[in-house]
Amino acid sequence: MTHHVVHMRTTLTLDDDLAAALKQRVRQLEQPFDQVVNDTLRYGLSLGITSPLPTYRVEPHHSGFRPGIDPTRLNQINDVLKPTK
Repeated sequence: MTHHVVHMRTTLTLDDDLAAALKQRVRQLEQPFDQVVNDTLRYGLSLGITSPLPTYRVEPHHSGFRPGIDPTRLNQINDVLKPTK
């Protein structure tokens, strides 16, 4: 049985911070760039795919304030209604 090693060349656009981190890793490990990228991708993919967080939904509801009542000014209403000593 014969096994063939298949290499794929592709162009990949990296964000500046990722490119810098990979270059730093290349210097630290003293390995070729493509090997560091492949090893990093393999490690990331080996962590598995986690399910996305559930979508957060806001359900609006009636606040119960009557027309003309500004809920952001409730402290002023409280000051007016507060009995003086």
